[in-house]
Amino acid sequence: MPIITIEMLAGRSADQKRAVAAALTDVAVEVLAVERSTVQVHLHEMAPGDVAIGGQLVSDLRPA
Repeated sequence: MPIITIEMLAGRSADQKRAVAAALTDVAVEVLAVERSTVQVHLHEMAPGDVAIGGQLVSDLRPA
């Protein structure tokens, strides 16, 4: 049972989340030769204040 975990900044629409989950599932089925029903995709959203890039919080890097 493949489990695919995506960590991303919050703010994507439900349609975007559906699309990425479907695409990742398709790839897992094709490459890993598993049943579609066994593939899990976990989407973890993080606030910009909870992620740092280059030592700076993303919330500080974004224009106000």
